Amino acid sequence: MAIEYTGWSAVLLGLYTLFAGIGALRNPRAWQTMIEEVNRSPALQLLCGLLELLVGALVYLANPWVPADLLSCVMKAMGGVMMLEALVLVAFCDIYSQFWVKNFTHMFRGWALFTVALGLVLTVAGAFRFH
Repeated sequence: MAIEYTGWSAVLLGLYTLFAGIGALRNPRAWQTMIEEVNRSPALQLLCGLLELLVGALVYLANPWVPADLLSCVMKAMGGVMMLEALVLVAFCDIYSQFWVKNFTHMFRGWALFTVALGLVLTVAGAFRFH
């Protein structure tokens, strides 16, 4: 029996994203505080970058690039973007985190709603892989 890597990676990343968005809507200040803490701590910057690099690599490697399979292509692209973001975070955290601090201040609710919607789409799309 083959494991449905694309389905599982979409469901798990989708659930994480969905619940992160819900948490952001419930407690917006906590997310702003997290970004500020990472910005102040080189140790947290390295740890967050490493964790995102590992998760991104797992998502990227688990999903083949099959043009006929849109979900696997989306998941592979997301994994690649996560790895790139992790490297940017480690190298340019002071600049990158300022971008997020500014965006959270002015468009926080929009980002949180987008995160919830993305999580819901990934979860449902991944769940459809399991007949």
